Amino acid sequence: MKEGIVIKSTGSWYMVSSNNETPVPCRIKGKLRLDATGNTNPVAVGDIVNYETDEQTGDNVIVKILNRKNYIIRKATNLSRQTQILAANIDQAILLVTINYPVTTNVFIDRFLSSAEAFNIPVILLFNKTDRYDLNHNEQLAELRSIYESIGYHTMSISAKKQENLEAVEDLLKNKITLIAGHSGVGKSTLINRLEPGLNLKTGNISESHQTGKHTTTFAEMHPLSFGGYIIDTPGIRGFGLTMIEKEELYHYFREIFKISHQCQFHNCLHLHEPGCAVKQAVEEGTIAESRYNSYISIFRNRDEKYR
Repeated sequence: MKEGIVIKSTGSWYMVSSNNETPVPCRIKGKLRLDATGNTNPVAVGDIVNYETDEQTGDNVIVKILNRKNYIIRKATNLSRQTQILAANIDQAILLVTINYPVTTNVFIDRFLSSAEAFNIPVILLFNKTDRYDLNHNEQLAELRSIYESIGYHTMSISAKKQENLEAVEDLLKNKITLIAGHSGVGKSTLINRLEPGLNLKTGNISESHQTGKHTTTFAEMHPLSFGGYIIDTPGIRGFGLTMIEKEELYHYFREIFKISHQCQFHNCLHLHEPGCAVKQAVEEGTIAESRYNSYISIFRNRDEKYR
């Protein structure tokens, strides 16, 4: 039996790398699929697995998934009860955001951040395509960066196309396993190609009529970086449905709301309509950004849906 790390998932087959040997294709044992009822992908990129060769078929078969230190997960579709693990055992995540071309909404950002917060995964917000922004876009950018930096998130403005600030991005990725996520069209593949030109990942254009991206990455895949570390490229996410977070615990994963919640009059305050709510008062006073509070309310009331 061998141990390896899953570097690519195609849904039915997995590429597993072991001791720097050539990656081998593996399928999964039926029991693993049954054990993962509710998951669209019982094995995720980043998983450490045990695998062996089936004597009858000659196929390599994953027989065990070792304990995960963390993972980032979302609801698979708007109506489905199934979940999808984007990646496992990661050191950090990058959420690639665009003010326009296409638009990334605040609630999408906050859904991703709260999910990562629930699993103690640090997130870096990279605002891409600054080469295309006008004065209004740059004002929005400055406001968003100010909001998220004030609550402790690392943010950065970049232009993957013009290769602006990419040395700083390289420093962030060095010797770490990093998941990169975002809407289709925000420039994930372009960014990875600029950081690691030899990969030559396929890139796509924005739909001019809908201002949305076209999927160019079909399956999650882990790529080694020549300067040290790995980056996990994921398919573009249209919506990010939260799962495994109870409504009553949601505020725990909004840092600034959780920090002030102990000042509320009632210990079980949900920060909606309760009297003596310190969170609502902080929003009125400008201590907590209104956009963040609105995201919290939207997610709380529509937890079983997904948002752009």
